[in-house]
Amino acid sequence: MAEDAPNAAAEGTQPAPPEGSADAAPPASGAKASEALLPSLSIWPPSQRTRDAVVRRLVQTLAAPSVLSQRYGAVPEPEAERAAAAVEAEAFAAASESAAGASPASVEEGIEVLQAYSKEVSRRLLELAKSRSAAAAAPAPEASAQESEESSAPAPAPAEAAASEE
Repeated sequence: MAEDAPNAAAEGTQPAPPEGSADAAPPASGAKASEALLPSLSIWPPSQRTRDAVVRRLVQTLAAPSVLSQRYGAVPEPEAERAAAAVEAEAFAAASESAAGASPASVEEGIEVLQAYSKEVSRRLLELAKSRSAAAAAPAPEASAQESEESSAPAPAPAEAAASEE
């Protein structure tokens, strides 16, 4: 038994006490102690740091060259920052609402809510890019209405012009 003690100390374990000894601890308490040392894994809600990273990535997607900005046009960075923050906040609220306001009971439920959040972010970002592209493609309604009124207004008849001169 003395030979086992140095090896057990080197491995960081203690030799098992003899059966019937008062030092013997029930195995359940060891399991509870190890569970208390393990960090808990929480998928939903994401940390503020994660949400900030999502916003930064959305800004890059909108403002820097990307597939989305090449197809629908780049957004100036200040506008992209405001839009990205709004998209993320709306997606977070929608996903939180789908989670019924409470933290999911299991990791699997958390993953489902996180997937819904991700889909909401993507959907809202695409809607933003499309609506912004459509707005840029269509001329301003006020300016085009004024131009069409001016060009379609009939010119005064030559007889009326001559009568007004007299």
